[in-house]
Amino acid sequence: MIIDGVRAMDRATELLLRYYMAFNRGDWEGMLACLGDDVHHDVNQGGRETGRDAFREFLARMQRSYREQLRDIVVMANADGSRAAAEYVVHGEYLVTDEGLPPASGQRYVLPGGAFFEISDGQICRVTNYYNLDDWLRQVRR
Repeated sequence: MIIDGVRAMDRATELLLRYYMAFNRGDWEGMLACLGDDVHHDVNQGGRETGRDAFREFLARMQRSYREQLRDIVVMANADGSRAAAEYVVHGEYLVTDEGLPPASGQRYVLPGGAFFEISDGQICRVTNYYNLDDWLRQVRR
């Protein structure tokens, strides 16, 4: 497939790749720029947070407790660019104990993950993240 930026599917794919490139650089403002003001964020096996400010707070919690890189990123989008998905492998390090989780001591983990997106007006308006929490817990409890 040639991505030429003309088709809605191409624009959605480019948006998600920009979002994940910003993640891998630790460029939280770059990630936030991809989001709509009222973005809905479905936290893995958790609740729904709404708004760019809530997402900023989520990123701050993540930055405090984890160092992660996403590899093998694959992005898929529907023809009209309104829905998309991504699959990736998280390579991470658990730095500081996150509330309600086991103690952190620099444990490393490798974990497949994915996300589902809704896109409107060139911005992400919903992010639903998923990874296998039991697998992550098994890896950090070793």
